[in-house]
Amino acid sequence: MANETFDLVVIGAGPGGYVAAIRAAQLGMKVAMVEKRTTFGGTCLNVGCIPSKALLQSSHLFEEAGHDLAQHGILLEPPKLDFAQLMKRKGEVVDATTKGVAFLFRKNKITSVQGTGRIDKAGAVSVLGDDGAVKDTLATKNILIASGSEVMPLPGVTVDEKKIVSSTGALELAEVPKHLVVVGAGIIGLELGSVWRRLGADVTVIEFLDRITPGVDDEVTKHFQRALAKQGLKFKLGSKVTKADASGQGVTLTVEPAKGGAAETVQADIVLVSIGRRPFVEGLGIDKVGVKLTERGRIAVDAHFQTSVRGIYAIGDVIDGPMLAHKASEDGIACVETIAGQKGHVNWDLVPSIIYTQPEVAWVGKTEEQLKAAGVAYKIGKYPFTADPRSRANGATEGFVKVLADKATDKVLGVHIIGAEAGTMIAEAGMAMEFSASAEDIGRVCHAHPTVNEAMKEAALAAWDKPIHL
Repeated sequence: MANETFDLVVIGAGPGGYVAAIRAAQLGMKVAMVEKRTTFGGTCLNVGCIPSKALLQSSHLFEEAGHDLAQHGILLEPPKLDFAQLMKRKGEVVDATTKGVAFLFRKNKITSVQGTGRIDKAGAVSVLGDDGAVKDTLATKNILIASGSEVMPLPGVTVDEKKIVSSTGALELAEVPKHLVVVGAGIIGLELGSVWRRLGADVTVIEFLDRITPGVDDEVTKHFQRALAKQGLKFKLGSKVTKADASGQGVTLTVEPAKGGAAETVQADIVLVSIGRRPFVEGLGIDKVGVKLTERGRIAVDAHFQTSVRGIYAIGDVIDGPMLAHKASEDGIACVETIAGQKGHVNWDLVPSIIYTQPEVAWVGKTEEQLKAAGVAYKIGKYPFTADPRSRANGATEGFVKVLADKATDKVLGVHIIGAEAGTMIAEAGMAMEFSASAEDIGRVCHAHPTVNEAMKEAALAAWDKPIHL
């Protein structure tokens, strides 16, 4: 493609890159996509968000069939797990989703090049094959880095994706393990731990901190841990894994108190290492062209996603902000709209987060702890799902909605939900907060009855004045 010049070359076809490429093409740009995988969608679609949610849904239905349907008068023989079919369905979901992105690329006339992208200079991207040799060179007016993130390694523990696995390997287990140890009580670890617990594994979660889900509102976290413990997950908090021996039949972990003390050993069939992710910038050539990094190792960008080198941009997991697929997509849209002369913008303070367990946990905005640290005077409105008619009818009354509002102005500062449909409900809160709604504003909006969203209305009313049904 030496004789072609593109308006934009995107490196990485994950949720940030592929969305940016499509939006750029819609705006009239000539776009090329460089992706090292043979399928589009990045970590999220291939080995992250999509396959994990497919397994979460299947395992949730298996759990319901075995434990929850009797309350509805539906009596079943103990359900049998067709593990091969469960994994086959997961693969089909991934395949359909990645093919959908390929269709959108063809529809929008985006040129795709398979290989590893390396920036040689502003305006030039080389595409390397598996052997490291340059197979193509792309000339372009602008370059967008959307290379995503990779699993954070744990010192003393070697991931082999067989007995000691990352989130990728945890999606491809050959059978349900008898004892799964999850190292790290963050979102990914708890979601995948929930999958295998529902399917029959004993699950132990080891976490360095003295709490699970760091960054989540404390009150929600405490309720969440109790709910997971009732389901059978076991927790070893304030503990660190210092060694893993996979030479025997299973894995022997050496575990020590985080604050110091005597070590103990924990036996497992499978160990999932899930202590976080880090930006993937290796091999991009950014050091040679002068692209600067932040102190945290992320690519430094300005308010318009441009790096320290003019014409080179970056979005998603490689820059600051939450490492979430939907944040990356919004980054990508805002970035290319700015390149096109429009005024793209993303409010990182209002990026929603969701944990897709049962119950789900979702939040947007500030936690109580953040408001206290900032010295903000706030008020709280809470409403339990036990008081919500639709939740009772659904047999899903675990959890509550919590609205935090400014004490003086009533402006909503944060919304936190733990419950069966929290991930869907949080969108209303994000929309309201984007338009600077008050708790009274949400409470006075007519919500359909009976729906679980009425709990949002009641929690908002509780923050403003008083709820009606509590």
